[in-house]
Amino acid sequence: MTTLLFLRLFFFISAGIVGYQVGSIHDVALQGMMGGFLVGLFIIFAESMCKQASVRGLSSMVFGLLLGIFMAKLISDILLLLPLEVQIQSILKVVLTIVFSYFGAVMALRGKDEFNLIIPYVRFKRQDLKDGVVLLDTSAIIDGRVGDIFKTGFIGGRLVAPRFILQELQRLADSDEENKRQKGRRGLDILKNWQKDVAADVKIHEDELTGPEPVDLKLVKLAKIMDARICTTDFNLSRMASLQNVEMLNINDLVNSVKPMVFNGEELEIRLLKEGKDPNQAVGYLEDGTMVVVIDGKKMIGQQVKVYVTSALQTQAGRMVFAKLEV
Repeated sequence: MTTLLFLRLFFFISAGIVGYQVGSIHDVALQGMMGGFLVGLFIIFAESMCKQASVRGLSSMVFGLLLGIFMAKLISDILLLLPLEVQIQSILKVVLTIVFSYFGAVMALRGKDEFNLIIPYVRFKRQDLKDGVVLLDTSAIIDGRVGDIFKTGFIGGRLVAPRFILQELQRLADSDEENKRQKGRRGLDILKNWQKDVAADVKIHEDELTGPEPVDLKLVKLAKIMDARICTTDFNLSRMASLQNVEMLNINDLVNSVKPMVFNGEELEIRLLKEGKDPNQAVGYLEDGTMVVVIDGKKMIGQQVKVYVTSALQTQAGRMVFAKLEV
């Protein structure tokens, strides 16, 4: 803010000096200086009113203007082949340039989210990033495991958190519900620590996507624009994005895939912790969190027992193992 004030003050003084020099030519130096100050104030006021304008919107508009001017020039050159008067040709050139420039700028602004060649959307896509950009959703940030996985090198590219995801975390942190509030604060703390960690290489994507769409739809839309992958722990988001041909990195799928395999007849030693859903069943867990359902194990709840595997089932929540007590 201090730098901005300095620039405005410098421009204001420069405008007065220029006005003084111009006024000196016509022997009205004082009036020229006052006029320069007024012009400087007007320009500074106009600039302050444009503070909501984004670089992405401006670059899109410039692209549209250039496209409109090019089309107007192309059509004007075609009209030169017609037997028209010079005055009419000049008027047509002006009209065509104004009309096509207007249409080009408006269409570019309306479709600015789809301009993936504009600088704000490609600034993360460097050639030295082997696997491009990985967008983080709210669930992946709150989960926290993606940072450690990224450091191992299993996820290539750069981790990027869009601005609207940060806003979603802030809404959770300000929620009246204790559970949501804790999740939001945890996500913000984790993201802050990642930004301090050079090895994590997490960046914030500042540009907003316009529109009333939910956060998940905005994330999928941004991934398609940036040709990026999405990292999440949300099964529904994974399914929706996959249907739109967006590559997904589901942390839960990765964790389940690297759990040790168990085979029929394999002997395990576990502690039975609680009853199962069916009569006489008991439930225990392996070190990696895999649930083991022991048939006829209810009477051994609270004890460390040896069991042998009878079958294993892969579910959306993870792998479930069924076993029997050793006789």
